[in-house]
Amino acid sequence: MDIRYASHPREVKAYDTTRLREEFLIQTLFVPGELNLTYTHVDRFIVGGAVPIGSAIKLEADLKEMGSAFFLERREIGIINIGGKGTVTVNGEVYSMDTKDGLYIGLGVQEVQFASDDATQPARFYLNSTPAHHAYPTAKIAISDASPNHLGSLTNSNERTIYRYIHQNGVKSCQLVMGLTMLKPGNMWNTMPCHTHNRRSEVYLYFDMPQDGVVFHLMGEPDETRHLVVRNEEAIISPSWSIHSGVGTSNYTFIWGMAGENQIFEDMDAVAMETLK
Repeated sequence: MDIRYASHPREVKAYDTTRLREEFLIQTLFVPGELNLTYTHVDRFIVGGAVPIGSAIKLEADLKEMGSAFFLERREIGIINIGGKGTVTVNGEVYSMDTKDGLYIGLGVQEVQFASDDATQPARFYLNSTPAHHAYPTAKIAISDASPNHLGSLTNSNERTIYRYIHQNGVKSCQLVMGLTMLKPGNMWNTMPCHTHNRRSEVYLYFDMPQDGVVFHLMGEPDETRHLVVRNEEAIISPSWSIHSGVGTSNYTFIWGMAGENQIFEDMDAVAMETLK
């Protein structure tokens, strides 16, 4: 498990590109036959990816880093499949997962296993996990059942649909909020005009990008912005003090996960365009 520590915005102002990427960019998420996890001290998120090839992959705790007997002893987890068809087995119960289907698993579940229906077109399970204090039931969320919200316009290059999976008015959780945003063809911008929410941190996974495509992800305090070049199936850790916006070389999809003081999706501090520097 890769460990990342929290950074103060005063320090981040002095980071060069290499240091920014080391602190905030997660590159090695999806490796065939492996479970890869990154533990960040930013709201104690665990971000991961599992690509089962042949045998199933078990979700296991790093006893030294987590101090727990099993992964979900004191945690909850949200899972979205961005690959081929697969299954997630939760304490013996099997959940079929098509592409862009989601699954919430609550506190106390002892056994979670990931499998692919076809090893030549494996599932690619993306994971967000946060600490939990109450056991909510396991729930599958097909993208067709997720709560959609259409925003933006082609004029502003940000026409998109937001699908909420785990949220206040949907699948219940302790603190994890999770969903997916799809940009329509011809649109490249996300979350602009931008905002911060000092009450919650966030993680973005960018995907559905061409091999030679990139997203220029903007981060930092509104008057001290930086950028990171992000490629397909790479994730960004966004601390609560940072904006989190981006523009791609083509349209793309991204998964967002949030954790912190509340679960109110609309609770954000808007940044005026004239404030950005």
